[in-house]
Amino acid sequence: MALADVEKADLVQATDPDDDRMGIAARGAGGNLVLLTGNQIGSLMVWYRLKRLFEKGILNEANRDHAVVIKSLVTTDLQKEIALGFRVKCVETLTGFKYIGAKQRDYEEKLPEPIRSRYRELSEDETRDARLKDSLFFVFGGEESYGYNTGDFVRDKDGNAAVICFAEVAAYAASVGLTVVTLLDQIFAEYGFYLERGESLTFDGAEGAAKIKKLVDSYAGNPPAEIKGAKVLSVLDYDQQDIHDSEGVLIPKEAMIVFEIEGGLKVAVRPSGTEPKIKYYLYASEKPASGIFTTEELAKTKLRVAEGLERLWQWLKADAGKRAE
Repeated sequence: MALADVEKADLVQATDPDDDRMGIAARGAGGNLVLLTGNQIGSLMVWYRLKRLFEKGILNEANRDHAVVIKSLVTTDLQKEIALGFRVKCVETLTGFKYIGAKQRDYEEKLPEPIRSRYRELSEDETRDARLKDSLFFVFGGEESYGYNTGDFVRDKDGNAAVICFAEVAAYAASVGLTVVTLLDQIFAEYGFYLERGESLTFDGAEGAAKIKKLVDSYAGNPPAEIKGAKVLSVLDYDQQDIHDSEGVLIPKEAMIVFEIEGGLKVAVRPSGTEPKIKYYLYASEKPASGIFTTEELAKTKLRVAEGLERLWQWLKADAGKRAE
């Protein structure tokens, strides 16, 4: 980002060492570099890919129900709203690209045997046409932790393709006099403002592991009826309940609980699989009352929603302290 300021660059793209994740910093309206979240990056790519696929005629009224966007359950619901806005399917999976890859394999296996038998030899255009005719065409897959996939020829998060795809998003934004940051604001204005926040509590050692288990058991056995004065509308326990995705497929069991809260709030809680932490995913959204946000309304909404998520996290943190003891 420091080099971008020296070079007057509009965009910074970075991958991690094994090139499966990608992060972005881009110029905001005031010329300052803004770090985008994984949720925001993925939302921009979902919107852009669907827009261009329809503009090029690859997707159309006749085949749109054969297109699908896949996201993890803890990824922003803005991506679902965008997919549904274009009237294509959105399927949600557990966290991890192995689940998105499994869906891609399912769509391959639904193809007629003559196509399946030589699927690896076909070009991406040929497999896309086959999937649009007899199965589901995978438009995009993403998860909030900076992982994205834009094609069926790779069945994992792919930093190479993500860099190319997002460079194209940025080029499009520049062609219409926007930055990717102001383009994102236009998407918010149309689909509603969505904000996410990831937090975690660390409990070290054997005693910490016991506290994490106690917390998870507490949320499952004694979920809150209210959170910060707002009614909890539903509780989904992915470890204890049989929950099906939008295709009717049973989602594998995982220690994760999701609370839907009135006022457009949602909280997902899950223990980390790699660290002595319990993770909290906080979500808030607000739709424009008049059908589309004005610039002034959106700015006020951003501040109000961010302040609401801060209050929500402080409540959750205090409640977790009581539950852990």
